[in-house]
Amino acid sequence: MYRNHVALVGYLARDAEARGSDGDTPYAVLTLVTKSSWRDKAGGWKTHSEYHRCVAWGARFIEVAALKRGAHLQVEGELRSREYQKDGSTQRMSEIRVGTILQLKNAWGPPESVPLDVETDSSQSGTSSSPSLS
Repeated sequence: MYRNHVALVGYLARDAEARGSDGDTPYAVLTLVTKSSWRDKAGGWKTHSEYHRCVAWGARFIEVAALKRGAHLQVEGELRSREYQKDGSTQRMSEIRVGTILQLKNAWGPPESVPLDVETDSSQSGTSSSPSLS
C-alpha cells in the first residue's frame, strides 16, 4: 500500500497569490510556515522555521485567494515534485498540492476566523458570527 499525504498546521508567511496557468486554470500559491521549538542543553530556547509552498487548484482557489499573512491554517494534500530550467541548469522543487484547507481560530485573532468549509450562522446571537456545525 502506498500513500502520499501531508498534513501541516502553521501560519501564512505572506498573502496568498492568485495566478493562472498556461491553460488559464486559476490557482493560488500559499507560503505556509511551521515552527518547532526546544530547549538546548544550556536551558535556552531554540526555534526552527520551515517554509512550505502550497498550491491550490480549482475550487480550492476560490477559498484561499483572499487569505492574508498571519492566517492560522491546517493544510492537507499530497507532496508533488517538479523540475524546471533556470540559468541553464535543472532545478527541482517540492510543493504541497492542497486537498483540504481549514482556517483555524487564533487565541488573539479576529473572532470571525472560522474553518473555511463550515458555514457561519449569524441568526443565533444577533450579529455575531459563530460556527454552525449542524
